[in-house]
Order: sequence, then C-alpha cells, then structure tokens
Amino acid sequence: MWLTAEVIGILMRWVHIASAAVLIGGLIYARVVVAPMLGESSPEERAESLDQLGSRFRPLVYAAIAGLVVSGLYSFLLHRGHTPYYHAWFGVKVLLALHVFAAAALAVRSSRVPSEDEAKRLRRMSGAILSGLVVILIAAYLRLIY
Repeated sequence: MWLTAEVIGILMRWVHIASAAVLIGGLIYARVVVAPMLGESSPEERAESLDQLGSRFRPLVYAAIAGLVVSGLYSFLLHRGHTPYYHAWFGVKVLLALHVFAAAALAVRSSRVPSEDEAKRLRRMSGAILSGLVVILIAAYLRLIY
C-alpha cells in the first residue's frame, strides 16, 4: 500500500500550509488591494462588486477553514506528550484561529446584510489579518519547541 503514514503526514501538512496561505493571503489581498480600489466607486457599484467578490471567494474560504480544521486536528491527535506550556500556547493559537475563521466567514457574506457597514467589514478583516499573522508566529514558535 503506497499511502503510508509518512505520505498522509506530508499531505496533511501541505493542506494546513496551503489553507493558511489561501485564507490569510486572500484576506490581505482583499484588505490592501481590493478595498482601496473599490473605495473610489459609487456605493451601488461597491455593493455589487463586494457581492461578486464575496461569492467567488466564499468557497475558497470555507474550503480553507475545513482544510485547517481537519489537518490541525490530525496533527494534534497524532503528536502526543506535549508540556502544559505547549498546550497553553496551542490554546491561544486555536482561539485566534477561530477569530480568523469567523471574521473571514463574515467578510465573504453578502454586503446587503442589514446593519453591515463597510467600515465594520474592513475593521473585521484587519483584525483577522493581524490574528492570522499572530497564529502563524505562534505556530512557528510551537514548531521550534516541539
């Protein structure tokens, strides 16, 4: 059988890294490139463009979230025997990742949702980007002490 534990481990690690790149990279692109570009449009054009962009990016966001959850659970359950210090940092990482997931899911929903203004959406995306970059930093640290 060619699907050994090593191959599955490599695939899961690739899924985890690729999903993080898609999710955080997509949020950074939307916040730094797309949002300023749409700021020059009329409110109607901006709402229509946001709906189209959200509907195109939504499947990638949900797939990236699923990929991160599945591969993260696989890695967590596979590697045992960590210290309480490791688990404390891992808990912080998971909570920040949940913030990124929620903010990304809200960022790609329809812009025609009542009480949703663009400033709130942009703040949410900025917070998700910051949290995502901190998650990556914590992951690098946990990899070092592992």
